[in-house]
Amino acid sequence: MVNIIVELSKYLIIICMAVYTYECFSVFGYRDEKIKKKILRRQNKQMFAVHFMAYLVLYLKTDEIKMLVLYAIEVVMFAGVILLYTRIYPKVSRLIVNNMCMLLATGLIILARLSFNRAVKQCVIAAGAILLSLAVPVIIRRVKALSDWTYIYGGIGIAALLLVLVLAGTSGGAKLGFQIAGFGIQPSELVKISFVFFTAGRLHKSTRFKDVVITTILAAAHVLILVLSTDLGAALILFVVYLVMLYVATRQPLYLMAGLSAGSVAAVAAYYLFAHVRTRVTIWKGPVSPETDGGHQLAQALFAIGTGSWFGMGLYQGAANTIPVATEDFVFAAIAEELGLIFALCLILICMSCYVMFLNIAMQLHDVFYKLVALGLGTCYIFQIFLTIGGVTKFIPMTGVTLPLVSYGGSSVLSTVIMFAIIQGLYVLREDEEEIIERKKERQEKQQKSRRGRYSDSAGRRFGQQTRKAARQQPKGQRERRSSRS
Repeated sequence: MVNIIVELSKYLIIICMAVYTYECFSVFGYRDEKIKKKILRRQNKQMFAVHFMAYLVLYLKTDEIKMLVLYAIEVVMFAGVILLYTRIYPKVSRLIVNNMCMLLATGLIILARLSFNRAVKQCVIAAGAILLSLAVPVIIRRVKALSDWTYIYGGIGIAALLLVLVLAGTSGGAKLGFQIAGFGIQPSELVKISFVFFTAGRLHKSTRFKDVVITTILAAAHVLILVLSTDLGAALILFVVYLVMLYVATRQPLYLMAGLSAGSVAAVAAYYLFAHVRTRVTIWKGPVSPETDGGHQLAQALFAIGTGSWFGMGLYQGAANTIPVATEDFVFAAIAEELGLIFALCLILICMSCYVMFLNIAMQLHDVFYKLVALGLGTCYIFQIFLTIGGVTKFIPMTGVTLPLVSYGGSSVLSTVIMFAIIQGLYVLREDEEEIIERKKERQEKQQKSRRGRYSDSAGRRFGQQTRKAARQQPKGQRERRSSRS
């Protein structure tokens, strides 16, 4: 009986996930707010259905009450997120809230399958990050001087990265962060946000050549410190984010070409300077097998994806726990093996719908600083997803970055939740701007109507006065003949 439920739930999970993903994009086709809210409420039902069926399977396969306890805690957390955001911020983007919960739910499901203790930690960190993020939209909406703190953002970012370079221990060939009370803290995840604000502030103030050079030097300092720490994945993300923001702010193809040339030279230099980079490139270029030097991880990930095929093996039916670093760098392979390629593709499309919302907000904002912030955060988010999934599928060499909100990692979850909260604040700000524009239009229309009314009244009075005056000026005989006719 248990096997029948597991097998049936596999297909039901995929159906609910596919419908949820379809509605992520179909909601853009409607302008009626009532229809949109109906679709978004339906999405919540599908998310909770996927979550319930997955944890039912986990409980049936393990027969452990702790799975049900964790499930109940997560349900309360997701319901609380949806209610708090929609009650505190009525203008919030419900689609972003739904997608954040769906990505977190998927990550917690696969983590509970692979490592229950890590799933508990991730749940605690996610809950704390969400509570902290509730204050972010207020700060974005109320604090008007955020664009003036440019050097504060840059100073915090460089200081945090220098702290890691000097004090952090080496793990996996790179200096990434610290361990405090059993929780890993990776400052580079939070520096991504401060870096976007720093770059947006600098480019908002001036795009003259001299100022662009200064901004580039300070941005290069961030990247160079990460390279010295051999955190090359984070360095690549910051480099691409800066290049995109610079081009959009200046509209100068020359800057883009210069940046791409410098990046190409840096990539070649990294290949010759770092042994692990050469290993990853060799694995990417050549055939992969478990016996290949350094290729065991990627080989196991590719075998897992191939084994899962379109519909997956089912939770606890595959061998996802044999994939090295499955909860972090290779979580996408574990999802593809046990939940199926269709589910994994839907996950990618959900991430894409988040990016579409980021770009939509960036294009509609009127303030250039906030426009650049939305663009920078969106680029940071989608490029990290590209690096993670591209590396796991051997499309590009591995970079060692996590899948946002899905992979295990406290700093990654915290920074991504804050990133989503900033976008929510910008969304609310955009709604406020539209309201102000509408009010101005209404006032202008009223003023024009009142002017037209005053003009018609004054014209009528002038016409009456002229008529009476002309009548008085006529000869007496004519006036008498007119009066006798009447």
